Amino acid sequence: MSASLSNLKPIVKLFLTERRRGLILGAALSATTVSAGIALLGLSGWFITATGIAGLSAATLATFDVFMPSAGIRLLALGRAASRYGERLTTHDATLSVLAALRERLFRGWSVPGAARQLARRPARLLFRLTGDIDALDSLYLRVLVPAGVAICAAIAASIALGLMHPLFGLAAGIVLVAAGLGIPFVAGRRAAKHARRRAYGIEAVRARTVDLVAGQTDLLMAGCLDAQRAAIADADRYAACADDRLNRVEAGVTFGFGLTATALLSGSLMAGAALSVAGTISPPVAALGVLMIFAAVEPFGALRRGAMELGRTLLAARRIAPRLSADEDAHRNAASAPGLAFRLNEVTAGYDAEMPVLGDINLDLEAGEKLALIGASGSGKSTLLSLLAAEMQARHGAVECVDATLLTQRTELFQDSVRGNLQLASPGASDVALHGALAAAGLLRAVVALPRGLDTPLGEGGMGLSGGQSRRLALARLFLRDAPLWLLDEPTEGLDGATARDVMSRLVEKAEGRSLVIATHIRREAAIADVIAVMEDGRITDVSRRGEAAFEKALNRLRPD
Repeated sequence: MSASLSNLKPIVKLFLTERRRGLILGAALSATTVSAGIALLGLSGWFITATGIAGLSAATLATFDVFMPSAGIRLLALGRAASRYGERLTTHDATLSVLAALRERLFRGWSVPGAARQLARRPARLLFRLTGDIDALDSLYLRVLVPAGVAICAAIAASIALGLMHPLFGLAAGIVLVAAGLGIPFVAGRRAAKHARRRAYGIEAVRARTVDLVAGQTDLLMAGCLDAQRAAIADADRYAACADDRLNRVEAGVTFGFGLTATALLSGSLMAGAALSVAGTISPPVAALGVLMIFAAVEPFGALRRGAMELGRTLLAARRIAPRLSADEDAHRNAASAPGLAFRLNEVTAGYDAEMPVLGDINLDLEAGEKLALIGASGSGKSTLLSLLAAEMQARHGAVECVDATLLTQRTELFQDSVRGNLQLASPGASDVALHGALAAAGLLRAVVALPRGLDTPLGEGGMGLSGGQSRRLALARLFLRDAPLWLLDEPTEGLDGATARDVMSRLVEKAEGRSLVIATHIRREAAIADVIAVMEDGRITDVSRRGEAAFEKALNRLRPD
């Protein structure tokens, strides 16, 4: 539990950093609303009782002031309504603003190297967590922090008011209110935490498995696994429903506990008020005021019931989100290379699975301004080596020294945005002149100018609206906007027709003049521009040759022709 609570620290810190005034104002308005409610109920009880007693005697009735108490009741009623409106407006506005900031911070945390690969490997699970966990954190302020603070303030205020009638009366009422009012939600929260986590995991599994069913129904049908996938969804649904049932039982127990506490407090306050009234310490109207204040002071603790049920889900969300809020981009950078070198790898071992490294004992360096071709069969580790140089992953052993590098992957990643928006991912402040220059260098300027809205033409999901060759050129233009000394390209012309591929390569060579280049390829036309060829087999470099050597031509001849 302590470890889970420690994960809340960065969340609470973000809350206070983003909207400190709004959150404090919302809590103050909530406390005002509760205090006005307690005072309203207590004053109303006193007024009704005092009026009834005054009516027993004509002399008393003639001198009894009904205007001041009735004015106070109206003032408290209006004030309670106004503060309730302000509290709802302020707390929800502050919470939504904080959650918006949390989303931005979290997306920034997920933009560090390696995050895209994790999302690609487990998209459904991580994306559902990304949205569901943030939504779960609105309970932290609205259903845990504010109700707990307001309930404690109400208990203290009621204890002080009752203490003015008799010190022991106020002390006993305050102790019971705090002990039972916080103790019941605390015990319920501990009991509900496991079931809330199970419910979250169950819903997550239902969503992920349903996405797999919808997206892969053809493959599942052909493999004869469609019924098994449906059964898996039903199992996850039953798992979530069982957790829901347990949570409902815990919530029923909390309701019963608060009802029992309220009954015990009311009975005790009635007896205490009667005893003090008989003893002449307080008058009957004051005794009625005390009883009704106790009744109203229990109400704020009831608001913690929902928070107790949501606490497990909130702690789970905080545990999964907190590390991303403090993600350190510098921790993912490679060490700087020596002067005159684009990169140097010394006895490097790396991989995605701790037990099965993809790369082993890699020793390789490249001089600044040179072009290197990595060749080898699929699965030999070429893409992994590029990811290592781009700092998309970290080496387990050995040293990686590299200049700032930009990676162009095999897959063209375009987004449902304008052409301008897709280009400015590489350089947010790039002007139209720079964008046009990059498009011209990639051979796409004429096509973009011909679009209905030019740079502002919207593209569909995945760059829909452009052909495959145009999409690749747009990705290439985005690469040109990155002023990095080392460009890393993973099969840059794969899937393009011969003429388009040759044009792309010629433009790439022209634009890369003076830069270092590493190309992972199995096509001759791509490797032909290299000064150095490194052959990879089973995650190791088996041969390195330079242009002019016999081994260089032999390596080129191994590749697929244009």
